[in-house]
Amino acid sequence: EGKGSRTTPDRDGARLTPREREVLRLLVVGCSNPEIADALFISPRTAETHVTHILAKFGVTTRAEAAAHAVRVGLA
Repeated sequence: EGKGSRTTPDRDGARLTPREREVLRLLVVGCSNPEIADALFISPRTAETHVTHILAKFGVTTRAEAAAHAVRVGLA
């Protein structure tokens, strides 16, 4: 990749961190950011940040798209 090039979406989840995978699992079952935060003992803002990173890595714009993608590729 050269300078300024966009990274390609992470279609198989390989670049998700272990924590992002935990957040994704909760996102898939419909948890809100505060619910994710409570389940993982993190702040709601940290949960939001993880969700934002997941969306970016998957190349999607909504939680529903991320959840659908995760199910489609076998991450959930």
